[in-house]
Amino acid sequence: MHAHGRTHQSLWLAACALALAACAQEPGTEGAAEAESPGASAATEPAPPVLVPADRDGKIALGREHESAWDLYQTLLERAGGGTPLSRGDMPDWTGLWTRVGNPFFDPEQDFSELTTANLTPEARAELEQRRARSAQGIEYDPISDCSPPGFPRWLAIPFLRELIVTPGQVWLTSETVNNIRRIYTDGRAHTPPDDAYPLWYGDSIGFWHGHTLVIHTSQLRENLFHRNDPLHSDRIETVEVWRKADPETILVDVWSYDPATLVEPWYVQQTYKQLPNEDHYLRIRYWHCTENPNNVIELTEEGSSTFQDFTFTSDDN
Repeated sequence: MHAHGRTHQSLWLAACALALAACAQEPGTEGAAEAESPGASAATEPAPPVLVPADRDGKIALGREHESAWDLYQTLLERAGGGTPLSRGDMPDWTGLWTRVGNPFFDPEQDFSELTTANLTPEARAELEQRRARSAQGIEYDPISDCSPPGFPRWLAIPFLRELIVTPGQVWLTSETVNNIRRIYTDGRAHTPPDDAYPLWYGDSIGFWHGHTLVIHTSQLRENLFHRNDPLHSDRIETVEVWRKADPETILVDVWSYDPATLVEPWYVQQTYKQLPNEDHYLRIRYWHCTENPNNVIELTEEGSSTFQDFTFTSDDN
């Protein structure tokens, strides 16, 4: 049995239902997201000059043209003319609560019949095949079962509510999941010097703005999973993200992951986040302490799965 913490379960289910409703209200969103036309709604933010190709194949090719995430980031920075700092009079509107939509893999376009869309090294592929086979038998242990942070880049694919807080010098990308915050520094600073750097749950992220498009480079990450039932990545992984608001209720994020230890070539995916309807302001991000419920104490079993500690159901639970 694979055990999950039950904190905020009802709120998560409500968010999922609202996310599905939001998707149903946006037919044709994907086409609109790939290329904003001059006739787009006035509420849609203006499209900046093109930094990356509009089509998936072109974005995959763009990643392959660069040996590292840093090389790709530098190319995008050059295309953006060095980037343009935000001013308080001209800032993107990313307010509200957001949730990730798509299949429950790091690549939301991955089919359930596929092992992965990543081009893995033989060793990384063998590890994933073995782990997926054990998972099919009910033998699975997720690193977040002990209340550890999901980390990055897994942060991009986790469920639950998000807030995206934009200021001229920093962007805070927050999630309700164990109250995590990614700080993206857009004030021109460099990464932490190598002599002072060490692996972090969410890495060290710097970025720049090109119009209302945010470009991010992240390094200094820990070894972890891309997502449950997805490949492992090493602490050599680095990523580039391109964030933009495609329409008033949709934010698209192009992601390139480079990891010479596990990936034969860069892994490109696109994440989609939908703004949740919240006219009555009922939904809000709450403090998440996943050990506050004694039923959430997780133990690793001898077979390599997980279970709740001393957890029993009673007739009142039926």
